[in-house]
Amino acid sequence: MRRKDREMSAAWALDVLDRAPYITMSMTAADGTPYALPLSLARTDEQTFYFRCALEGRKLDVLRQQPAVCLSAVTQCLPTVGPANGSFTLQFQSAIAYGTAALVDDEAEKIAALRAICERYLPHHMDAFDASIARSLARTAVVCIKLTAPPVGKCKQYGPQS
Repeated sequence: MRRKDREMSAAWALDVLDRAPYITMSMTAADGTPYALPLSLARTDEQTFYFRCALEGRKLDVLRQQPAVCLSAVTQCLPTVGPANGSFTLQFQSAIAYGTAALVDDEAEKIAALRAICERYLPHHMDAFDASIARSLARTAVVCIKLTAPPVGKCKQYGPQS
């Protein structure tokens, strides 16, 4: 990282990834073209993220051929005028992580991952979880991303950091 004064810890970066409303997953197609899309991911431990998707589609095609991914997230974005010199700038908190993606085949892991996603995004509707699983598990794919290195965080803020 060029600006070491803005570098934050791995734990801080995980917190940014947890707070971001979505995380952009970037990958490379077999022909070398980049492919990135925002996803709703949930984290279950220090290295493991999950997302759900349809059983077919471009992202699964790309991941099957090239499972290396990059996750990025930004929170607390605020355009501002810098206090030192009055220049236009942007305050932010960001995180980046590298990992390997794989389709989840184990049904118990798949259900646990879907539970984590639902608990993150719809915690007040968990009473409907079991019925939803019974109805849609067979037509839902789950992808696991295992981080290959600790995530890196970066922060530029004036005043208290939150």
